[in-house]
Amino acid sequence: VQLQESGPGLVKPSQTLSLTCTVSGDSVTTTSYYWSWIRQPPGKGLEWMGAITYSGSTYYSPSLKSRTSISRDNAKNTVYLQMNSLKPIDTAVYYCAAEGEGTAEYDYWGQGTQVTVSS
Repeated sequence: VQLQESGPGLVKPSQTLSLTCTVSGDSVTTTSYYWSWIRQPPGKGLEWMGAITYSGSTYYSPSLKSRTSISRDNAKNTVYLQMNSLKPIDTAVYYCAAEGEGTAEYDYWGQGTQVTVSS
């Protein structure tokens, strides 16, 4: 399984971030994985943001739930992340990852995409 994130590298404060995770080697509807978004701010640890399951159910970090939406396009085999009202503290490397169903263990990761929130 391969995952490839893409999106804008620079976003202005208060704007909306849209990231795409293109999945190859398996279907986004597979029962084997939850598709997660995880980020890492500079100098800090990994932060789980949320996930979408094979059935389309979504789960979010409580601290980000009000600003975050995860969706998918089955035909394009892609998973999306939208986050609104961006702030400079949202600056981070954003990863998509394949979590073994309900295991909290990540079998596959994308290479990550840097997002900088700055005016």
